[in-house]
Amino acid sequence: MNLWQPLAEMFQVPWGEYAANLGEGLLRTLAYTLASFIGAAALGLLLALMRLNRLRAVRLPAVIYTEVFKNVPLLAIIFVTYFGLPSVGIRFSVFVAGVLSLVLFYAAYLSEIFRAAIAGIHPGQNEAAHALGLGRATTFGHVILPQALRLALPGTNTMFVDLLKSTSLLVTISAAELMTRAQLIASETFRSLEVYLVIAAIYFAVCYPLSQSLLWLERTIHAGVPLSLGRRRRLRLAQALIQNGG
Repeated sequence: MNLWQPLAEMFQVPWGEYAANLGEGLLRTLAYTLASFIGAAALGLLLALMRLNRLRAVRLPAVIYTEVFKNVPLLAIIFVTYFGLPSVGIRFSVFVAGVLSLVLFYAAYLSEIFRAAIAGIHPGQNEAAHALGLGRATTFGHVILPQALRLALPGTNTMFVDLLKSTSLLVTISAAELMTRAQLIASETFRSLEVYLVIAAIYFAVCYPLSQSLLWLERTIHAGVPLSLGRRRRLRLAQALIQNGG
């Protein structure tokens, strides 16, 4: 009985009263994650293509951007975006400032992942596509990019989960995400240890299944299993033609 008493005393927060707040915070966290990842992936791909360009005038700005944002803490970017820019007349809402900070930071890392993946495609793929009369845009979109995405999946998946966890830093600008809600609950209940243990468990309950799902997706794609219905129909049609021809 004495052994369990300290543990029982630890968990005394009326969580039923805060369930709605935590649910809203979690939804806000997911919104930050999705919006930021889409923006970071798009910007990261653009930067990767700039890094691979033969023109120095195109390549150099991407190199500078990548090196700067890889070596500046995310927290500093958040502070500059939300607290610093208003001093020069540029103001963003909390949501826009949070998403912009995450996009700027993670685009630098995703650009390196995408650049390595694109550069890892054998040059013969490009030459074969040109020999078939495909243009540069068609070659990149239908030959190079699909193969590069497979190579980029492990690093991209890791960045996605890491981005979700990094939304917790937005507590510094009261972004109303999960960690901000936890901070408010802790200030109201004075049960910091219990509150933050529960919040850590919620992050784990979200991140672990997500990481495992992304790992399954990665293995499925590397195994050559078609994911879209159109590809599956074409695969079945090709198999039927081979069997009939045999």
